[in-house]
Amino acid sequence: MIHDAHISNMVAPEVTLTHLNRADGSATYTHLGYSIIGAVNGPIEVPRRDEQPEDAALEVNVRPAVGIGSPKERHLETLLHNTLRSIILSRLIPRTLVQITLQIRSLPEEDSSTGVNTSLAILPHLLHTALLSLLSASIPLSSTLTSVLIAIPSSASPNSPSPPLLSPTANELLRAKPIRSIHTFAFSGDRKLLLNESDGKFSYEEWAESCEKAEEMCCGEEDEQGGVKLGEGEGMEVDGQVQDESLQKWLREVLRRKVEWEQRWKSAT
Repeated sequence: MIHDAHISNMVAPEVTLTHLNRADGSATYTHLGYSIIGAVNGPIEVPRRDEQPEDAALEVNVRPAVGIGSPKERHLETLLHNTLRSIILSRLIPRTLVQITLQIRSLPEEDSSTGVNTSLAILPHLLHTALLSLLSASIPLSSTLTSVLIAIPSSASPNSPSPPLLSPTANELLRAKPIRSIHTFAFSGDRKLLLNESDGKFSYEEWAESCEKAEEMCCGEEDEQGGVKLGEGEGMEVDGQVQDESLQKWLREVLRRKVEWEQRWKSAT
C-alpha cells in the first residue's frame, strides 16, 4: 500500500510560447532539468496516401538531444500520438495534417544513472510541450491535459513502505535507488485518464493509490496561486512557483496569460 506521498519539487515549468517564426505554433518547456522545444505545423496539406476523408492526420516526431532517433523515440512517438489524438478535434479539420515536432534540448545530468525507465521519466515533459505547442497553433482541442510521474522506492521492510515520490527530480530518483516501480499518468481537464504507463513491480493497490495521487496532482483544486509573468521580446514567457496548486490550475494561468498577451493590442488603441 502507498501511504502519504512525498511531493518533491514543485517549481513551475518555465515556458516560452510562440517564439519560432517558421512554425504555426511553438513552445519551449523547461522543468526539472529537462528542456524541450516543440513546434506545430497545421492544419497543412496532407500527402494523398495519408489523407483521411473525415479526420485530420497526426504526425509526431521526437528528436533526441544527441545522435539520431532510436526505438526509444519511436515508442515515445506512439504513446504521444495515441494520447494527443484523443484530445484533438480532428473532425473539424478533415483532409489535413497536424505535424508535431519535439526536439529534446537537454536532459538532467543524472538521467542515465537513476535506474528507471527514462522513456517514462521524460514522457510528462514531452506531453506538456506538445500540448502548449498545439495551443500556440490554435489547433482545436476537446480538452487540455496534464501529466505526472510517480516513483515508488524499494522499502527496507514490508511493514514500513517508503513513501512514493511525486514528480521527482533525477537527483531525487538517484538518491532513492533502488526504485521498485514508476508510473506515468495523464489526465484531461475533466479528470479522464488519458495515459497510464507503468514499469517495475507493484501491486494493484499501489497502482490505484498512485493513480489517485496523480489525479490529485494533475486536477486537484488548491487555494494558493502560482506566480506568472510575461517576458520581453517576441515570445511569451511564463514561470513561477506551483507549490500546492494543481497542474491544471497552472495550465489555466498559462492560457490566461497567453490570451492577455494576444489581446495586448486592444489596450494600445
